[in-house]
Amino acid sequence: MPTPRHATVALVAALAALSIAWELWLAPLRPGGSMLVLKALPLLAALPALWRGGVRANQWWSMLILAYLCEGVVRGMSDVGLGAWLGWTEAVLAALAFAAMLAHIRGSRAPAAGG
Repeated sequence: MPTPRHATVALVAALAALSIAWELWLAPLRPGGSMLVLKALPLLAALPALWRGGVRANQWWSMLILAYLCEGVVRGMSDVGLGAWLGWTEAVLAALAFAAMLAHIRGSRAPAAGG
């Protein structure tokens, strides 16, 4: 069974891959690709820190990943056809990544001093 850290890395990598494929080939806003592909860069930049399992990186990204969740919901509701499906897929991946990050943060807490 994967640890929350491994799940976080896999989900963020999948979200980055989805963003790249979506904006370049699958359903870009403009034919031939869209500059929205740049939204994958922060995800790719975060992967090494998330791989190391730093709590601080997970705390930051647990807030920042919500922007991807919001974009997925908005595009899922406003786009049509494949774009809508990709939006909902982005929202699901972001929500799962958020949950995995919270599980990692919670599991990394020092045990409370018993008394």
